[in-house]
Amino acid sequence: MTAKNKFENISIEAILSPYNPWWKNGEVKTQDFKRPVFHKILKDLLTLKQIISITGPRRVGKTTILKQLIQNLILEQNIEPSRIIYFSFDDPLLAEPHLRAHFFDRLIQWADLKHKERLVYFFLDEVQKFDRWELYLKKYYDLNFPVRFVVSGSASSPIFRKSRESLLGRIKDNHLLPFSFKEFVYFRSPDNKELLNFVQRAGEFGYKLQREMAVNWREIQSESGPVSLSKVMFDGLNHLLDQYFVEGGFPESWEIKDFVAKQEYLFDNQVKKVIFEDLVIATEFRKPENIKAFYISLVEQPGQEINVEKTAQKTGISRPMLEKYLPLLEMTDLIKTVPRFSKRPLKFRRGSVKCYLIDLALRNAILKLDHHLLKDNVMMGFYAENLIFNALRHFEGQIELTYYKDARREIDFVVHLGGKRCLPVEVKYSQNPDDLPAMEWFLNEYHQAFGIVVTKDFYRPSAPSGKVLFIPLSVFLLFF
Repeated sequence: MTAKNKFENISIEAILSPYNPWWKNGEVKTQDFKRPVFHKILKDLLTLKQIISITGPRRVGKTTILKQLIQNLILEQNIEPSRIIYFSFDDPLLAEPHLRAHFFDRLIQWADLKHKERLVYFFLDEVQKFDRWELYLKKYYDLNFPVRFVVSGSASSPIFRKSRESLLGRIKDNHLLPFSFKEFVYFRSPDNKELLNFVQRAGEFGYKLQREMAVNWREIQSESGPVSLSKVMFDGLNHLLDQYFVEGGFPESWEIKDFVAKQEYLFDNQVKKVIFEDLVIATEFRKPENIKAFYISLVEQPGQEINVEKTAQKTGISRPMLEKYLPLLEMTDLIKTVPRFSKRPLKFRRGSVKCYLIDLALRNAILKLDHHLLKDNVMMGFYAENLIFNALRHFEGQIELTYYKDARREIDFVVHLGGKRCLPVEVKYSQNPDDLPAMEWFLNEYHQAFGIVVTKDFYRPSAPSGKVLFIPLSVFLLFF
């Protein structure tokens, strides 16, 4: 029997049934914990006509959110289970050319005939693995078929975007990253009402900070202030932060008890597969071992300023190739870069950049580090800086995130907010962070109202200016 004859009689319903058990019982088995972005995506699904896409690194919970959306449609929106169709383009059946050739059209036509112009919801996982997927979505979207598409892809947003150019105006993307510390706290302490109440208050303060850039120092210091908390709660919060330093933000790895197996899982899924599969496929890159070596050199010290010449000598890779590798690594969501502060108008800069990791658990997995890393005070300073970078990327209203450095001074981060307004943020992850001449100079030189110093364990306005707010890292991360 030829491959064509073998698969020509397989019905679409037979292919889909194993993926859609709710057709029979109306039940969707999935995680109870919902990330905050879930509610945003659900609102878009219920109110927008656009295609919804969920992109991001591997194993950050994209499929879980798809299943939670399906569960909500059935239980809360009272949508008939049969009108909700999930399929993963990872299915090995699609390796058969005959089946693959007309699969998408058969899928839509089957649903149209079965449901007779009633709205059908399609949840298409790993959609980037289907050639020209965006053209099919565009076709049925423009034909006004009674369908809603929610698609997900493991490739990061910039790679995914290359295939989505023809969908501009028709698609709304949600880029999912590893769990933040705030999400980690919610996940690990679901029944601690006192702690969760504090997390909410800290989030409200952070929202006000981002929206209004105005804070009341005395209110912060008061016992009833928005970020005050008991020593017991503060100790518990810092204990969770220590766990997060080690565990990182990939939820599936948290369930692996054996530490070696956990690190192997992260390295295989987030480094090897991303570089040797996703990046090679997306860019037709022919020497992935070189880009892997470059990435590992960046991992050694998160937050380092990139000196291409020295890195080229260290890795044995030419400078032109390294300049090509850096944006490619950013495309995969393995790293992100921050440019140096400039007084000139915002424009493309080819100067120095700092490099940060999308999640510190990847460094721990690559370098085989466990909880003993918490005793390395110098490295913990770099880890704190990396977490602050990941948080500041979500600062609402920011135009750009940079760092300041000249011959005598350095500010870890400058959040640019437009209209010559900016917020300098300095990391002093130590017991007594009093040495702040660079921060005071920056505030005076650029006429800014205040700055933030992120500390290890205390608050207070600084003397003599009173323009600097000290916030512990475990609290600061809850602002975003």
